[in-house]
Amino acid sequence: MQFDFHSFIDSLRKSKKKKEVVEKFEKYFPNMLTQSIFEQVWYKDYISTFKKTQQYQIPDELKEDFDWELLQRLVAGSFSSTILFGEKTEGLYEMEIDVKSGNQFVIKNVSELWGFQIKRLYEIYIEEQMNLQILIAEDEEEGKENEKNAILAQRKSRLLRWIRLTTRLQIKELNLL
Repeated sequence: MQFDFHSFIDSLRKSKKKKEVVEKFEKYFPNMLTQSIFEQVWYKDYISTFKKTQQYQIPDELKEDFDWELLQRLVAGSFSSTILFGEKTEGLYEMEIDVKSGNQFVIKNVSELWGFQIKRLYEIYIEEQMNLQILIAEDEEEGKENEKNAILAQRKSRLLRWIRLTTRLQIKELNLL
């Protein structure tokens, strides 16, 4: 059930609804999708900046199946979700993912998710990052900066939120909060 970046790109490429994402991405970033996820421009420029990942509870049967640090960084960097850390059990926090979809607000604990749900989260967050990178490139190509600046401002806001969140957890660990 491990997440395979290149298989995911192949599935996007074969999808009538999603192939345009790959085509646009390849237009602006030729040969990028043949490289590892850690070499992607959106990863190197943005997702990798989410340092000091917090250990959190994960489903026991899936411990070896996913890159849990990468998942945490993807969630923290997502514009469509909010990451929170709930109660601590057995020395680890519960990582909560809050998603607002329309008028609905859903909170999921990662430790309660199934493998296919976690795999789907990777797909959602990676496609989101690809689309945002496309928007930045399109804005630059057209000589506009509106979309690009809005995305960069939101990225900065998400990163600052992450820094505050992880700093609070560190302080809490030191029993100072």
